[in-house]
Amino acid sequence: MLRPTLNELRTGRRKAISSEELITAGGLVPGATLPLLVRPVTPGLSLAVWAAHNRGWIEQRLDKHGAVLFRDFLIEDVGEFEWLVNSISTEMLEYQERSSPRSPVSGRIYTSTEYAASQSIFLHNENSYQLNWPMRIFFYCVQPAARGGETPLADTRRVFERLRPETRGRFARKQIKYVRNFGADFGLRWPFVFQTTDKEVVEQYCRRNEIKYEWRDGDRLRTESVRPGIVRHPRTGEWSWFNHAAFFHASTLEPMIRHALLSELGVDNLPNNTYYGDGSEIEPEVLDEIRAAYGHERVCFPWQQGDVLMVDNLAVAHSRTPYTGARKVVVAMADPFNWKDAQAALKTDSASGSLSHD
Repeated sequence: MLRPTLNELRTGRRKAISSEELITAGGLVPGATLPLLVRPVTPGLSLAVWAAHNRGWIEQRLDKHGAVLFRDFLIEDVGEFEWLVNSISTEMLEYQERSSPRSPVSGRIYTSTEYAASQSIFLHNENSYQLNWPMRIFFYCVQPAARGGETPLADTRRVFERLRPETRGRFARKQIKYVRNFGADFGLRWPFVFQTTDKEVVEQYCRRNEIKYEWRDGDRLRTESVRPGIVRHPRTGEWSWFNHAAFFHASTLEPMIRHALLSELGVDNLPNNTYYGDGSEIEPEVLDEIRAAYGHERVCFPWQQGDVLMVDNLAVAHSRTPYTGARKVVVAMADPFNWKDAQAALKTDSASGSLSHD
């Protein structure tokens, strides 16, 4: 196949292609609003070319559904996936301030989280604990697992609506504190997380990104950062539950892992934990409420080889189920946004009472 250049994709030098003539779009999971399934009418349609000429159509559907699954299009390899992401995004992002093991594949394409196949990964919005984060996440299924390995989704706009007004208001007022410990024996080490062995570079990064840091004995590092827990979408104006409050909290760990870490390290030295922004404990019943809301909105579907999933990171959380057999799903993060810009919306208190305070 003769591939277009990135410049051709972005400037539209090739003849425009009508979306209605070449694709079909509809629901994938009965009773669920996401993801929207988009398929070509005839085989051999290049997803990169079609998407480049129908960017507005894709953005409208993404705003409504939160996730779009492209299936049965022609996409030959990871290189073409990278061109696709570039063609419909403003900027691809590096994976910084890491919270999970990933490996680079090509340019700014990474492997999906490299946890053991037997482990599940809880629902989360990518990098919501950081000052800067991607607006969009792209997944490309190079090889589905023999069994399992799905990427469940949850509409965090609907999660937000499921939570009690007092819960939403409490997090809006108090925000969330993320505490991370980078040690030699458990969790990730700081040189991997910050991609440098220079402590001064780490300190500069922390200062730029409003992270408190403390160097400890044994080449260990402890960081604390306070971030909002909700966000108003800049395109749709909808409120979304956008944080790692449950994901990083010790109570979300599998019981055996939680017991082992608490016994060995104690609560103050866990690799990750969360609190209200003032340092107070998040109530167990509130964490149960949050996890239940995610569970109610969880949507799961099997991967097929060649699938491309585009996710609005502000509107939809993603996760991973355990699996058997070889699995290869690669990931790209794109279109940067940050909490400083997002907080302008948080200051405009909702007249409808959706952010009522306790």
